[in-house]
Amino acid sequence: MQTIDLTNVSIDNIESTLLKEKNIELSVLRIDKIHPVISGNKWFKLKYYLKNYAANNYEGIITFGGAWSNHIIATASTCAMLNTKSIGIIRGEKPKKLSATLQFAESFGMQLQFISRENYKQKNTFYLTELKKQFPHFYFIPEGGRGESGEKGAGEILDLVTKIDYTHIACAIGTGTMFSGICKASTPSQKIIGIEVLKGLNSITSPTPNAIIYSEFHFGGYAKYTTELINFMNNFYEETKIPTDFVYTGKLFYAIMELIKKDRFPQGSKLLVIHSGGLQGNSSLQKELLKF
Repeated sequence: MQTIDLTNVSIDNIESTLLKEKNIELSVLRIDKIHPVISGNKWFKLKYYLKNYAANNYEGIITFGGAWSNHIIATASTCAMLNTKSIGIIRGEKPKKLSATLQFAESFGMQLQFISRENYKQKNTFYLTELKKQFPHFYFIPEGGRGESGEKGAGEILDLVTKIDYTHIACAIGTGTMFSGICKASTPSQKIIGIEVLKGLNSITSPTPNAIIYSEFHFGGYAKYTTELINFMNNFYEETKIPTDFVYTGKLFYAIMELIKKDRFPQGSKLLVIHSGGLQGNSSLQKELLKF
């Protein structure tokens, strides 16, 4: 089975008329290239949870997510690679047909348990207590790798960057784990830009004074999209050969380009955008929508 290969990471420099007009440098950290399934920030967020798991005598790993969760499929793939049992607690009732993501997770040996959305809301309190009684010898990883261990691993993404004079570093925000980790690992002089992909996300705050969060680029909410977003993703790919997903990175790059148009970055700014992977999410779209 293919393993994580950090040597595949590249920094792609983007060129366009807009960037030249605004006198801005834009680079993309391609951590999406480290693995076809455990791509982008997923590996980094799992890293220290896996170390904690390995240091103890657990039987397997349990984690949480929705039907199209990048975290679920990354955990399933990682556990298969480590020959470890995995259980995914999935939000909502079991559908007649599993999503492509969950089918893939099952193919890696993950056992899926579907719970009501009401119980899922209690996954960190009452329901978690019940699960730990049911699976006393399993190691629990929070949804999306959230928590100190996830943040610590995410912060190490910046270790892949040899150039230290970026004035701005941008990433998408879901659970906020990567955003917090990047903020804490950055220098005080750098501005960290977070683009929320969920509508009405009020639980994420700027963890450091140099962080800025934009909440107007969610395109209707989590995993929602418009024709405008799809057209942007297609055009962006034609111009850069960089594929994006409609849940996270498509919205991220759209937001950055819009902010550049609106002069939110001073002339001479040097931007680094983190491509967090998650391209498997595009499998929920009609095949003819995207050109890649």
